[in-house]
Amino acid sequence: EVHLVESGGGLVQAGGSLRLSCAASGFTFDDYTIGWFRQAPGKERRGVSCINTSDGSPHYADSVKGRFTISSDNAKNTVYLEMNSLKPEDTAVYYCAAMVLGSTWLYTDYDVRYWGQGAQVTVSS
Repeated sequence: EVHLVESGGGLVQAGGSLRLSCAASGFTFDDYTIGWFRQAPGKERRGVSCINTSDGSPHYADSVKGRFTISSDNAKNTVYLEMNSLKPEDTAVYYCAAMVLGSTWLYTDYDVRYWGQGAQVTVSS
């Protein structure tokens, strides 16, 4: 059975940092790109970053470039999202997703094959 389990969400002040973790099981980890999507209240879910676990290449949405860093520990089947200089507009539920390997499609969930349950990130002003 496939599991993607997010952890590390919480409440932080603007300008602060959080690190999200996504622990994967039930599938061959490096056969997928792992991504982070987020959904704010009343808005569509959009991708913010993804990483090709086969070659380690990252990809970022323009809104988080320079502030967020994605990394992968293949030995632990875990992907991390380090979020710095957080802004109130980063407030959302963050979802881990297993995507088609090599996909960088962050504007749609078309290439997502599995979803995590989500983790709330709240940035106060």
